[in-house]
Amino acid sequence: MPPAATILERPQRWDAAFDPAMGDDAVDRLLATEPFSGMKAEAFPKRTPLREILRNDTRILRFRKGEIIVRQGDYGTSAFLILRGATRVVLKPDLAPALLGRQAPGKKGVFRTLSQFLNGWRPPESYSRARLKQDAALGARVDEALETRVFLQDIPRVLDQHRTEQMIAGDFFGEIAALSRMPRTSTIFADSDDAELLEIRWQGLRDLMKYDDALRRHINRIYRERALASYLRATPIFRYLDKDQLARVAEAVEFATFGDYDWSGEYKRLAQAGSVRPEKEPAIVTEGDYPNGIVLLRAGFARVSQKTGGGERTLNYIGAGQMFGLREIAHNWQTKTAPVNFQFSLRAIGYTHLLIVPTRVMEEIVLPSLPPDDLPSPVTATETETDTPPPEMVMRQKVGAEILEFLTENRFFNGTATMVIDLDRCTRCDDCVRACAATHDNNPRFLRHGPSAGRLMIANACMHCADPVCMIGCPTGAIHRESFAGQVVINPATCIGCKSCFNNCPYDAIRMVDVRDQAGEFMVDQEMKPITKATKCDLCVENHGGPACQRACPHGALTRLNLNNLDSLTRWLQK
Repeated sequence: MPPAATILERPQRWDAAFDPAMGDDAVDRLLATEPFSGMKAEAFPKRTPLREILRNDTRILRFRKGEIIVRQGDYGTSAFLILRGATRVVLKPDLAPALLGRQAPGKKGVFRTLSQFLNGWRPPESYSRARLKQDAALGARVDEALETRVFLQDIPRVLDQHRTEQMIAGDFFGEIAALSRMPRTSTIFADSDDAELLEIRWQGLRDLMKYDDALRRHINRIYRERALASYLRATPIFRYLDKDQLARVAEAVEFATFGDYDWSGEYKRLAQAGSVRPEKEPAIVTEGDYPNGIVLLRAGFARVSQKTGGGERTLNYIGAGQMFGLREIAHNWQTKTAPVNFQFSLRAIGYTHLLIVPTRVMEEIVLPSLPPDDLPSPVTATETETDTPPPEMVMRQKVGAEILEFLTENRFFNGTATMVIDLDRCTRCDDCVRACAATHDNNPRFLRHGPSAGRLMIANACMHCADPVCMIGCPTGAIHRESFAGQVVINPATCIGCKSCFNNCPYDAIRMVDVRDQAGEFMVDQEMKPITKATKCDLCVENHGGPACQRACPHGALTRLNLNNLDSLTRWLQK
């Protein structure tokens, strides 16, 4: 007889509360506080009641003066409501990297480079005590919940040197970054010793906005005022609009999100099961639908696909700043007599935040402002892959169907500096690994193997992603971008070895290592437990000349490419 099946309860969303200690008294207090006191409990469905959202998707945090709440450039998954006390937002100039737990950007000097070679062999993963020492202007302590809190030591100097603004009880912040998966735009720290904040994780904020019109209007208004107008102004199709026209477009824009916010874990599960296919991804637009608006990607990625046989084939993928649907809408506006529906499907890959500009607004305001040369070509009935391919099919033809599916299913388009190896040229000499080790004091930061398709292999090295999920949840800011569009690096001085980045990375590009002193002895804490740090490729950010692995390859078999731009991959493969 076959073994009896193991019966388990199906996991539910609230199996793990944001704060398991959140009790009835705390929930009652929140329900008596704005904006929750003005919400209608009956507007929430029985499966997602207001009280349970507050119990399971929020937590109350207390901060002492100077403690950093959010850092500019960090990726966060939650918003904050000030319940008591005050906070302060840093406006201009930005705080120095050292005050945010980050290493200051800069290249190695001549003497440091020479000493690295003259000193010869060093124990692996070894650091001097000075290298692991935090900046004196920054402190850290562990609170009663055993969470690490980082704080500014000299607040008067910060206030003297930076323009700041105080926020008080009732103010919201962090909602735009939480919902759109964009970096935090400002650093905010506690401005009183009794600062008490309600942290709302994104799932709860999404549901609160879904069932409470007032909160949704409030947050949408903040979004339109703080971020939307500048974003639209930077988008090419809106550049001919005057201020009033742009305001009318911004007022009509609709917001939408698709996919799983924490997509890394789900992606890993699907990849292991071998079921990462277009049909499994949420449909933003379905082929054959009426084109009711253009889709602008604010954050994340989406797959452009077309029906074929019993499934769908990938034609392209688009990322932040790109759009979908303009061609069909422009065609219908120009031809009038031969309207077409969407020619392709658009599916969310991971977590995608969208702006939708309705067709009516496009036809009345945007399209009439565009010069004829800026309008896309009309849709024709004769378009095929062998005749006149539409723009969506061009990339599939350039890079090849097998490689395009490989890159998309593995989410490699997320990489802005992906290590790509041509297996036909690679002789397995390992010069790239040795160059990496020499550059990083005997510590190679990547493995020369990884998934492959045909002659193409993507090595297990940090890709410095456009959507760096590894940065979500780092308690000290140790993993960060060197700049907003720069490399993702780890500051060993502030890394506490919590494994947050290690667990979040969907590409297995981060390792946890036990570090040593310069004599080769393992460093330990007061309980004699090894000191562990996260490590990964830093793209040789301190070196002149770029990544050592790429420069060392004698056959031109290795390169670092931005796979958001497949033209660069095509050119490299054709060399």
